[in-house]
Amino acid sequence: MTVTAHRTPDATTTPAWSGVNHVALITADMDATVRFYHGVLGARLAATVGTPEFRHYFFEFGPHCTVAFFEYANVAIEPFAKAAGIPDARASQFDHLALNLPDEDALRALRRRLVEAECEVTDIVDHTSVHSVYFTDNNGIALEASCWVRDVTGRTSNYDDDEIYSDRNPVPALHELRTTGTLTSRFSLRKVSGSRR
Repeated sequence: MTVTAHRTPDATTTPAWSGVNHVALITADMDATVRFYHGVLGARLAATVGTPEFRHYFFEFGPHCTVAFFEYANVAIEPFAKAAGIPDARASQFDHLALNLPDEDALRALRRRLVEAECEVTDIVDHTSVHSVYFTDNNGIALEASCWVRDVTGRTSNYDDDEIYSDRNPVPALHELRTTGTLTSRFSLRKVSGSRR
């Protein structure tokens, strides 16, 4: 395996991301959502917004990291359960939400907590660099709880590391990153199939 020197984006031209602020999801029952996320998962209800048109509640999963839900007034939504990683034509732009835990002990403790709350949850799945359990919330949203076995975040990229970049048939962009250390062609929405722009 060769280690290729890769250019990192210029700090003056790229945003200084510090994580995901929130993912906004939809619920038909905010009370049940609070009971699941705050009560079962132990995610602190961090903030709420209420208007005549909607409720918007935020649950804390770590510093500066929340999952938020909208509950719309007078709008009929038809929730459906979707398992993580299983294609479903009704969910063309969302598969599942993965929440991070610090270690395997915390993952096992969460699994026990879910079982005690009578939630269906998988055994721990070994994905090499991540261990995970999968379950569904009260809204039918597929969730994953994970802990890094080998944390791939906050480090320099070695695109030649076949353990981390394990796709045996990678997309052209990864070939560019491996050979040049940067993306040589620009992204265009016109090239994206199905784009409405």
